[in-house]
Amino acid sequence: MARLLNSLLFILLFFPLISVSVAVTVTLNDDDNTDLLFHQDYSPPSPPPPPPHAPSVTCDGDLGGIGSLDTTCRITTDLNLTSDVYISGKGSLVILSDTKFNCLLPGCSITVNISGNFTLGVNSSIYTATFDLAAYNATFLNNSTVNTTGLGGDPPSATSGTPSGIGGGGGGHGGRGAACLVDKSKLPEDVWGGDAYSWSSLQWPWSYGSKGGSTSKEVDYGGGGGGRVKLDILQYLELNGSLLADGGDGGRKGGGGSGGSIYLKAYKMTGSGQISACGGNGYGGGGGGRVSVDIFSRHDDPKIFVHGGSSFGCLDNAGAAGTLYDVVPRSLIVNNHNLSTDTDTLLLEFSYTPVWTNIYIRNRAKASVPLLWSRVQVQGQISLLNGGVLSFGLAHYSSSEFELLAEELLMSDSMIKVYGALRMTVKIFLMWNSKMLIDGGVDGTVETSLLEASNLIVLKESSVIHSNSNLGVHGQGLLNLSGPGNHIEAQRLVLSLFYSVRVAEGSVLRGPSGDASTDAVTPRLNCKVPDCPFELLHPPEDCNVNSSLSFTLQICRVEDISIHGLVEGSVVHFHRARTISVASSGTISASGQGCRGGLGRGSLPSNGIASGAGHGGKGGWGCYKGNCIEGGSSYGNPDLPCELGSGSGNTSSGYSTTGGGIIVMGSWEQPLSSLSIEGLVMADGESFEEISKSDGNLSAHGVPGGASGGSVLLFLRTLDIGDHAVLSTAGGHGSPNGSGGGGGGRIHFHWSDIPTGDVYQPIASVKGNLHAGGGSGWHQTATGENGTITGKDCPRGLYGTFCLECPVGTYKNVSGSDESLCRHCPPDELPRRAIYITIRGGVAEAPCPYRCVSERYRMPLCYTTLEGLIYTFGGPWLFCLFLFGLLTILALVLSVARMKFVGVDELPGPTPTQQGSTIDHSFPFLESLNEVLETNRAEESQTHVHRMYFMGPNTFSEPWHLPHTLPDQIKEIVYEDAFNAFVNEINARAAYQWWEGAIYSILCILGYPLAWHWQQHRRKIKLQRLREFVRSEYDHACLRSCRSRALYEGIKVAASSDLMLAYVDFFLGGDEKRTDLPPRLHQRFPMPIIFGGDGSYMAPFALQNDTILTNLISQLVPPTTWYRLVAGLNARLRLVRRGQLKKTFRNVLGWLETHANPALAVHGVHVDIGWFQDTACGYCQYGLLVHSANVENEHSSVEYVDGGQMEQHSSVKSSNSSGPLREDAPLSNRAHRSSESYISGKKIFGGIIDTSSLQRLTEKRDIFYLLSFLLHNTKPVGHQDLVGLVISMLLLADFGLVLLTLLHLYSLLLADLFLVLFILPFGIFLPFPTGINALFSHGPHRSANIARVYALWNITSLVNVGVAFVCGYIHYSYQPSSKIFPSFQPWNFSLDDSEWWIFPMGLVVGKVLQSQLINWHIANLEIQDRSLYSNDFELFWQS
Repeated sequence: MARLLNSLLFILLFFPLISVSVAVTVTLNDDDNTDLLFHQDYSPPSPPPPPPHAPSVTCDGDLGGIGSLDTTCRITTDLNLTSDVYISGKGSLVILSDTKFNCLLPGCSITVNISGNFTLGVNSSIYTATFDLAAYNATFLNNSTVNTTGLGGDPPSATSGTPSGIGGGGGGHGGRGAACLVDKSKLPEDVWGGDAYSWSSLQWPWSYGSKGGSTSKEVDYGGGGGGRVKLDILQYLELNGSLLADGGDGGRKGGGGSGGSIYLKAYKMTGSGQISACGGNGYGGGGGGRVSVDIFSRHDDPKIFVHGGSSFGCLDNAGAAGTLYDVVPRSLIVNNHNLSTDTDTLLLEFSYTPVWTNIYIRNRAKASVPLLWSRVQVQGQISLLNGGVLSFGLAHYSSSEFELLAEELLMSDSMIKVYGALRMTVKIFLMWNSKMLIDGGVDGTVETSLLEASNLIVLKESSVIHSNSNLGVHGQGLLNLSGPGNHIEAQRLVLSLFYSVRVAEGSVLRGPSGDASTDAVTPRLNCKVPDCPFELLHPPEDCNVNSSLSFTLQICRVEDISIHGLVEGSVVHFHRARTISVASSGTISASGQGCRGGLGRGSLPSNGIASGAGHGGKGGWGCYKGNCIEGGSSYGNPDLPCELGSGSGNTSSGYSTTGGGIIVMGSWEQPLSSLSIEGLVMADGESFEEISKSDGNLSAHGVPGGASGGSVLLFLRTLDIGDHAVLSTAGGHGSPNGSGGGGGGRIHFHWSDIPTGDVYQPIASVKGNLHAGGGSGWHQTATGENGTITGKDCPRGLYGTFCLECPVGTYKNVSGSDESLCRHCPPDELPRRAIYITIRGGVAEAPCPYRCVSERYRMPLCYTTLEGLIYTFGGPWLFCLFLFGLLTILALVLSVARMKFVGVDELPGPTPTQQGSTIDHSFPFLESLNEVLETNRAEESQTHVHRMYFMGPNTFSEPWHLPHTLPDQIKEIVYEDAFNAFVNEINARAAYQWWEGAIYSILCILGYPLAWHWQQHRRKIKLQRLREFVRSEYDHACLRSCRSRALYEGIKVAASSDLMLAYVDFFLGGDEKRTDLPPRLHQRFPMPIIFGGDGSYMAPFALQNDTILTNLISQLVPPTTWYRLVAGLNARLRLVRRGQLKKTFRNVLGWLETHANPALAVHGVHVDIGWFQDTACGYCQYGLLVHSANVENEHSSVEYVDGGQMEQHSSVKSSNSSGPLREDAPLSNRAHRSSESYISGKKIFGGIIDTSSLQRLTEKRDIFYLLSFLLHNTKPVGHQDLVGLVISMLLLADFGLVLLTLLHLYSLLLADLFLVLFILPFGIFLPFPTGINALFSHGPHRSANIARVYALWNITSLVNVGVAFVCGYIHYSYQPSSKIFPSFQPWNFSLDDSEWWIFPMGLVVGKVLQSQLINWHIANLEIQDRSLYSNDFELFWQS
């Protein structure tokens, strides 16, 4: 209906003008004719059918050719015709090279209709007005020409192609001719020469061009119109020549003629020739003609020109371009070949059956659609390139409506002008340095223009879309204003339905447009009425442009909006958007876009000094010479602000400031999902300075005050305001002359779906500036009041504008935003060692949540894990009582289980020995003799010659090795050279590999018991390999006895049970036939017997007895006496401690003098303690020197090293190594005189230790010396069951303390727990399983060995306890003082930081006690007969 009314109004207003032909054509004088205003198609009605053709001319007769037209006719000479000619035949026509075939009369026609081929030779030409060719094939060779330039006949009747008058305008045809006369009352596009015609025959052009106008009435200087060329070729067209239908030139006194018509039709075309229907040059250039190309297959691109002619009278206004229509793709091309023009190429009615595919307007062509209503619809692309211009409607009548439908609209350096309204529907709209200008007029009757691009709209390189009326831009894809200078602006602008809108830096979205009058765009409703417009809170869903609504710029139904440039408007609204991002360079502004007056208008008294305007706060006072006037009042709702800011000053004269506008994001029903601001969002009031810059004479009209800020209303879910962002509704500043500042505006955050409880997330991150302050004035009283910044009421637990969690230690159980609603939590509900914490969503109810000050404390009472365990059993005393009872019960259970498992018969205890028994069970080391004596090894004793001891302690650093010195005792039974080779081989096999020592060193670091086990394991393997070598691998080549070499029985290797001492026994083979061999016992004197062990805890000194030694001694001493002597000596030797040899050897020396030697003297034997075989590393062995008891033997025969002084050294690597002896001296025996002749040559390297030499003994003590006070062998104490029970209790207590210590360390810090566990790895746990194993082992000897390992682990675990001490001390020393709490009450129990040492100290005490009890336990196991330690001589030997 609106369109119909507009059309009727248009007809009523402008029909008289049409009838009198006003302002349409070029006015030559007052009597010139006028043409119609609105141009329809000027083509005449269809003419009557043409008369039949005259008979065809003949080839040889009329044309002077050779041949026949029914076969082949060759034109060989020039031919000048004087009339129309018709050539017809069934053959071919060939115009040979350099031949002219002319008819130079205007309107002359040459028609060729043949069935064969047509050929125009090289450099040949056809000049005529009309050339019409129909043939099977056609060939136009190089430089051939068909030229109809300026020879056109009369144009169709009823057309105005030739301009009237003497203006010298160009002729019109496809495009209008140019006119160079200047009419200041008209626009350039309203003045033209000859008009366009023949639009309806665009596809089949067949009109002559029009003649150009003249500048003289007497002489017609105008150029002739172009002719016509038609080629209707059935198959193949080769075009390497030229087809010309240009308008004739008019020179400088006549207008150029318009171009003619060219129509080509063929199946296939090749060649790079030229096709031209251009306008002629002249005073006013002629318009281009019309060209249509209907070629199915075009392999080359000939040059086609249809541009207008140049104008000599107005160089910038050439004739309008003609039209080129490509039939096969249905494309229309308007190309002016870069000739500047103000003259239009008219595009009239468009074809809809079929619809055109493409329209190209290029190279400064200027096309116009001059109809009241028109639809421009193509299936493909509309392209405007390189200065192309497309106009819709007439400049003076902006009431037309147009539709543009295409797949793509591409604009590059071009322009679209619309006079009226445009409905554009495309898929892709791209603009590059182009403009779309929509003039909707000023009467407001034109409907809104709509631009719709379903996929993409991109503006680049200063492209502009401008409308002085309402404009809607719709799409479903992307709208991208990509850089500086890109603008979209309209009086009211709506962008809708896009997936994304991006406004790059330097780009602008503006509504109202910058050149629109303020009264036309400002919603007066908001300035006069205090009520909030309904559409601001509940906008319509259709997103259409509606002039009755308050919005001036709306972005509606857009998913993501990214603003890097400027978005400006009076009432800016973002509706149904998902995210809005304002970059640091971006601005959303409604500053100075509000009311000039308004509800809070600043008053302007007669003195001309105005007060500030009010809104969120009152305006500042305006004062002049003591006369002051109050500022504007505040108004509006702070919780839902939707009012424009007010102005101040003289609104009637226009000298006033303007208030801030309104910015609304989201709506009540559709809040914004996310808003991110890094730039500016402003609705500030205008300041005095801003308008004073534009009007220097402002004081003559009064001095306005500052305007008040506008409103920013945000319906949103989340907000992020960056560090340098500004959200402002500040009031404008007053003048220094006395005008007041404007009041601040209002900002409100209306949060939607505020998460609470466990799903709470902060809804706002505000780091930038929120500003709603009043503008400054000349004085403090003249400063405007601050506006308001409010937020929606927060739910329970949250407070403030941005609904933050209540501060720690407070709770809020009501709705509201005031901070005072967050109440303090009751202090009596907070446990000691606890602090209040924040929880997600804030605290909504008392009691308030809290946490312990450290993770080592456990909720809810903030006890440590240990304290929690203690108080689970009712408190510390009940826990201790329970723990003691539990340990006692478990210990009893272990003892009973041990007796049941081990057996009463195996429990150690004193075993009485029958007088005269051959076997003594008083010492466990002698148990093996039961088996020894039961074997049949007596023959070995009878053939034994000598025992040669290995030197060295059998460690990885100092392995066993035999000395190379050949003993005198075996010189008679071995070969010396072979013996040395044997020593080399066996020493090589006794040495350890490097990796064995490396593993030992690593295990020493990880845990010494592991290293000890590894050493014993490798010693066993080493001994086994030595035995295998001597038994089977070595050929006994060193022995003189053939029988021994054959039977491999002359040499045997053995070792002590502790694997510290090894020796080689040499035996006779039986074939020596020596009566003096083997020697008797007295012949072996002095005979050394080396002790096994090294005096350490794990390997105490012990005399290793065997069958050979027993049988030898039994030659002089009864076996029972010898067994008892060995048992007593070993009992004394196990008390000798390395590092305390002076003290402990004294007891052994005294026992030998009081118990051993008196009993042996009866049998003529005497024993002494001695040292033997000093090694290069300083290690020497201790043992027993057995010799004769003849008192006549003088002591002086014994020589000592270093005057009898011995130096004993200890090292970390070997607990039984001594310092190097500087000299080896022979030790003569105390033998019987009768044997002196035999032994005078024997030497034993070492020395005797007696009371005097013991005083001179010195030792170097290492770090293991201190451990000897804890780990040492003791005398048995008896009460084995009680000792085992106490050990069981201590073992269980130790394990319990370990668990409690680890639990306490876990409460301190998890890292402390790992340090204690893994420095030494799990060493703190291993004493318990080892101790249980020791208590439950079968056999005293095995139990004693495992108990020693248990003792080692018990002492080693002190390293872990030390780490616990260090961790506790560091934790306590570096604990912040604020976290160190006083202890509980004395009747309570706690393990605060100051009491960290309790459990580690308990472990130390327990392990020390365990060490002593283990020493007693081992002594009870190893010494079952306590009479061995009796000081009574008779009691000892009678047991």
